Amino acid sequence: MPFSLVCLASGKGSNVMAIMRAIDDGRIDARLALILSNNPGAGILEYARERGVPTFVRDHKQYKSREDFDRELIEAINAVPGEKAIVLAGYMRILTSGFTSSFAGRIVNIHPSVLPSFPGARGGPDALAHGVKMAGCTVHFVDEILDNGPIIIQAAVPVSTQDSEESLMLRIHALEHIILPQALAWMAQGRLRVNGRRVDLLNKDKTAALPATAKTAEGPHGPFMISPAPDPEFWQALPKE
Repeated sequence: MPFSLVCLASGKGSNVMAIMRAIDDGRIDARLALILSNNPGAGILEYARERGVPTFVRDHKQYKSREDFDRELIEAINAVPGEKAIVLAGYMRILTSGFTSSFAGRIVNIHPSVLPSFPGARGGPDALAHGVKMAGCTVHFVDEILDNGPIIIQAAVPVSTQDSEESLMLRIHALEHIILPQALAWMAQGRLRVNGRRVDLLNKDKTAALPATAKTAEGPHGPFMISPAPDPEFWQALPKE
């Protein structure tokens, strides 16, 4: 049975669409098994219907507690057979400890800042307001503390004095759509090994950790850096215009 991805999303789901593109063109050896949403009006649900991806939708406002809501999500995810990862892709809810403990080491989040700086819902705008010289995004494993888990891959872009929230987030989102699918591809291949706070990327034989790497380039919206360096098929998928 193929490796399964279960995505949690609250909005339009551009990161879910990026994951699906990577599955379609063979960069991720997995299937998108289920999309869960706490927002019945989320744009990603229409995309799921068009692509024939099963959905599980519940309005969190109809529940007495976060725990009650998360218990239903846990049941829905446990019904997905086989090995799986749970992906937070624009999911605007804080998970309970019951949820994170149920899927320890299998939940992945994309966050719009270079963690551990600027956790929380406004990572990119907060970085800009703080006057940073570099901003970016992070894919990390999720634990019971918000935006705290071990880091898998990060991307960074320089911040200009002319940047607005819109212009900065445009560059960050373009890199999110590369590093999140890349992290999931490594996860599906069994190439991620958590060692305390550190996540080692193993070689393709899974016999040893690869040395630290990074790759820089000039993109359509300016320079950027990604570490660890993406696999060639992901690097080639970076937007050219």
